[in-house]
Amino acid sequence: MPDAVLRRAETPVLVGRTGELHALLDALTHPPAVVLVEGEAGIGKTRLVREALGHVSVRGRTVLTGGCHPLREPFPYGPVFELLRRLEGRLPGELNPVCGALRPYLPELAEGLPPAPEPLADQRVDQHRLFRAVRALLEDVGGGVIVVEDLHWADEGTRDLVRFLVDDPPEGLSTVLSYRREELPGAGLPLGRAYRQPPGTTAVLVPLGPLDVTGVRSMTAALTGTADVPAALAEALHAHTAGIPFVLEEVVRALPEGAGTTGRLAELGVPTRLHEAMADRMALLCPAAAACVRAAATLRVPAGEEVIAAVAGVGPAEAGTALRDALGAGVLHEVGPDRYGFRHTLAQQAVYHGVPGPARRALHRGAVRVLESTEPRPLVQLAYHARESGQPALWRRYGEAAAETAQRMGDLALAVELLEGLLSDEHLAALERARLATRLSRVAVNTVSHRRAAALLRRIVQDDRLPDGLRGEIRLNLGLLLHNQGGEYEQGRVDTEVAVEELRERPPLAARGMAALALPSWSGQPYRVYERWIERAEGLLGDDADGWLRAAVRGNHLALRVSRGDPAVWPEAEELLRSAEQGDAQQRVHVARTCGNLADYAAWLGLDGPAHRFRREAERLATEYGATFVEGIAVGTGLRLDWYGGRWEGLTERARRVLEGHLGVAAVAADAQVVLGQLALARGEWEEATARLDAAGVADPDNAPAPVLASASGAAVRLLAARGGLNAACATADRALARLRRKDIWAWGAELVPMAVTAYARAGRLDEAEAVTREFAAGVAGRQAPAGDAAVHVCRGVLATAARRHGAAVAAFEEARAAYAALPRPYPAARAAEAAARAALALGVPDGRDPAEAARRLGAVAEEFTALGATRDAARCRRVLRGTGVVTPSRRGRRGYGDALSPREREVARLVALGHTNREIAEVLFLSPRTIEQHVAKVLRKLGVASRAEVPAED
Repeated sequence: MPDAVLRRAETPVLVGRTGELHALLDALTHPPAVVLVEGEAGIGKTRLVREALGHVSVRGRTVLTGGCHPLREPFPYGPVFELLRRLEGRLPGELNPVCGALRPYLPELAEGLPPAPEPLADQRVDQHRLFRAVRALLEDVGGGVIVVEDLHWADEGTRDLVRFLVDDPPEGLSTVLSYRREELPGAGLPLGRAYRQPPGTTAVLVPLGPLDVTGVRSMTAALTGTADVPAALAEALHAHTAGIPFVLEEVVRALPEGAGTTGRLAELGVPTRLHEAMADRMALLCPAAAACVRAAATLRVPAGEEVIAAVAGVGPAEAGTALRDALGAGVLHEVGPDRYGFRHTLAQQAVYHGVPGPARRALHRGAVRVLESTEPRPLVQLAYHARESGQPALWRRYGEAAAETAQRMGDLALAVELLEGLLSDEHLAALERARLATRLSRVAVNTVSHRRAAALLRRIVQDDRLPDGLRGEIRLNLGLLLHNQGGEYEQGRVDTEVAVEELRERPPLAARGMAALALPSWSGQPYRVYERWIERAEGLLGDDADGWLRAAVRGNHLALRVSRGDPAVWPEAEELLRSAEQGDAQQRVHVARTCGNLADYAAWLGLDGPAHRFRREAERLATEYGATFVEGIAVGTGLRLDWYGGRWEGLTERARRVLEGHLGVAAVAADAQVVLGQLALARGEWEEATARLDAAGVADPDNAPAPVLASASGAAVRLLAARGGLNAACATADRALARLRRKDIWAWGAELVPMAVTAYARAGRLDEAEAVTREFAAGVAGRQAPAGDAAVHVCRGVLATAARRHGAAVAAFEEARAAYAALPRPYPAARAAEAAARAALALGVPDGRDPAEAARRLGAVAEEFTALGATRDAARCRRVLRGTGVVTPSRRGRRGYGDALSPREREVARLVALGHTNREIAEVLFLSPRTIEQHVAKVLRKLGVASRAEVPAED
């Protein structure tokens, strides 16, 4: 196992228990008080009590703690005497004489106690005197807090004594009792009978439940010292640990660092302390109950009494009693009507791995025998038990049947998992392996999981014994898998081209491969190459071609035409969508894929209406048939549409969730990365923006979708120029434009070309800026590419500004603003409006312009940027305004913020939390370092923190 990451032994802060802590503290500060803290093992009772005892409101009070222990013959009153011993050296000078009755039990305190009274003949009277002595001692100590933990293990004498104390508590005493309800004896009452709150006493029950996903995420962050715990990891940890803090702590301690952690939770094994805890509980069970628990662990999923007993070999007469024993010990839990299982996965694993190998095999054989007689047969479970019981033929039979059922039900991820498992059998015959691999390849291309499938398929296509036709189909799907999900664009293209040649005797599949190669996002080849591929694919379609093949080829041809802005596509696309309603599942999945591609390409061109329409259809069809990859493409396009549409509220978190949920799925991850990069750039978060744009493709242009790469490159050019790296910005623009020019799909340059032209103009490369603008304008002319049309106006405005033709610049930027607003795309519209206002300011009074009006317009644009969340752009506008000397009051008016952070201070606090220096913050916000220093001082004072490191990250 990889080295574990160094973890804190305990969370430095209490997580997810704010309400419970307040309830406990409220009771403790209103004595006399009785607090019952209830919760299962590991839920955090001790941690909560300790947190409360350390609170400032409790400090200065005498705190005495004792605990019950799972002893066969507990020492009478042991927990109470344990807590009283803590008074050694702290006894008051004068004590009630009855306290002398404690001398025989507390020799450590004997010197400070009154003389022991004479023994009494009546044992009950003697016991009552002892109880009075305990109460009197606590009363004389005054204002104390006593804690008795794990009351479920208390003997009857201790329970009687505690009940005596809480029925008539001493003045000023607060009593805290913790216990596990499921392990309480008898009627399940912590004090042995119902507690009746005495007059004038504060009494509260504080039940503790498991942490939710948010709590798990916070606790994991606290344990690891990591501010940003991926949502997917938090959800996986919650499912793995049931949100029980002790279990979570143990798992996080063993968690390996780095990528792929979520998927490796199952490989961690059972933490030692949890294994020991389960072994202790198992040791207390009767033989029949222990057998039922082992059977339940073997079954893995909750099962009924009859099934568990049959697998365990326990007769019906014993089964009920055995299960009650297991439930009472907290080993098994009732999860539904006649359904019994474990609290969390690790508890099941702890029991399962404690069963010797031969006994495990026998239990699995018993599970096969029992489950085969149930209707409907649980095929997935039968496949698992057949494998674990050493019956390979039966495993394959049930495994294939389960995969077929999963595929039919639309659960393609499960089908892939089952087929991958079958292919992992090293004893499979070559042809059997090829047959299963073919099935796997057909299913895997529509799912998001790909790494294991791709590795298996790669090994299989290298088998020289396979006939070309079979190898070709497997290689075709491998190529699609590598390209679409794996992000290995060049290798995926090569495999697909080789597959097309291998499929010469299977024209329908060859046509499918050619149609895939016709999608222009593949590699950096010229548009004409894609046209030739689609022409070849259509040439192989006969009159008797299957509906799914026609849908695949026709759909990819439509996508190819959309990429260049062909307006005639949309009626044909609607017709294809209607035809899917009469098609089979395979055809509908291909139509879903087409809808996803159409939405993707339309969004790049600024056709946001069609993009929204076909994105919704792609998601609907993909969800219906379990095509998770297509669903992911639709989700990724949705992120970009939210970015374009100015729906930025919560967009960063949404994009991160998509990224975490599609780790390693390159086509989906690229959309999320480019959106995160653009958002970071708009906020002036340079390092974050650079990392995201690199991940979107700038760092590895050979393995990035072409339109994503163009967009990310445009943002990278702007970022480099903003940071003063004009030469680097121009070099990045040179490379990106060379790719776009070779591709010859200029409509994809709407987010790149204006940035390149701006960089060239600033660098004095005006001839190149003008040439690129002409090329770009010609490339989008006559196309349905409104984002490109708007971008052409921006380029012309930049050129006019460089030539000091400010009137022409104002006109060009105003046209760009109107064009972007019509889409609508508020961020580029605001940037164009800013450029127009700045050009108007440069034009000035000699040309009949009112500088005050231009300044007011610039102030309004700053407000638009602020409303979007583009704080860097807003700051830039305000910097220009300060230079004009024109006063432009905020639409919101000025107000005092008192101890709350002002908007400017919130922005400074956000950048401080990200680790920026004052100079870096000044650069982002266009302010002086001295001004930032003053803002930081106010932030620290208002937040009540001593240093920059304590400024909390933005939620």
